[in-house]
Amino acid sequence: MPIQKLCTVAEAVRLNEFAWSLTLEAEGMEPQGPDQFVHVKCGHSRLLRRPISICGWGENRLRIVFEVRGEGTAWLARRKAGDTLDVLGPLGRGFRIGREDRCLLVGGGIGVPPMLGCAKWTAGRSTAILGFRSADRAMLTEEFQKCCKDVLLCSDDGSLGQKGFVDAQVRAVLEKDKNFTAVLACGPKPMLKNVAAVAAEYGVPCQVSMEERMACGVGACLGCAIQMADGTMKHVCKDGPVFDAEEVAWNV
Repeated sequence: MPIQKLCTVAEAVRLNEFAWSLTLEAEGMEPQGPDQFVHVKCGHSRLLRRPISICGWGENRLRIVFEVRGEGTAWLARRKAGDTLDVLGPLGRGFRIGREDRCLLVGGGIGVPPMLGCAKWTAGRSTAILGFRSADRAMLTEEFQKCCKDVLLCSDDGSLGQKGFVDAQVRAVLEKDKNFTAVLACGPKPMLKNVAAVAAEYGVPCQVSMEERMACGVGACLGCAIQMADGTMKHVCKDGPVFDAEEVAWNV
């Protein structure tokens, strides 16, 4: 059940030039599983909250990782330990996986942090494929290495790991081993579409975490509505953000 409360920042860490990690004291807001999210108020003058996936949790704390994309997240990046944030959560439906599952985790850019929760949930069993624009945007790679069986890196410009996009790495992995419980992916929609297509080709179930602009975060507005393959509309904030890949109308 989501709640709204003032959460104290316990730790604020800059991960690279673009990304920050905030650990919040958030008793009672622990998610039921990976990739639920919180809605954070970013400054007194900004009406709309910012949805941010929960990267990790435990001991009455939540961790969020984000990149600066505008005024709201720029304000959030200036928060220090001891500051308080108005937070609503946990919200949404996350990945449906078990502790014993063996998953192929695929994250692109700011879609990488939510996959860390999945990696820890299936500790030591899953393989992660992480893609970034360039080496200077990489984040959390050492943490993935601690809780994954294997970690494969790639970058658009070849400055980190293999040059190219994550779907090529997904194909390479599934060509050798299709015995994954599921492919779980989070990132830009074109990436998700390509990953879903590769997973379907090899017959591996695929769940995707969709990124859409959100206003209310609880399904009351239509700001994050997306079309499903059957022609219906669903809300990313309430019905997702995670959907079975076959549910999504990718060509709309």
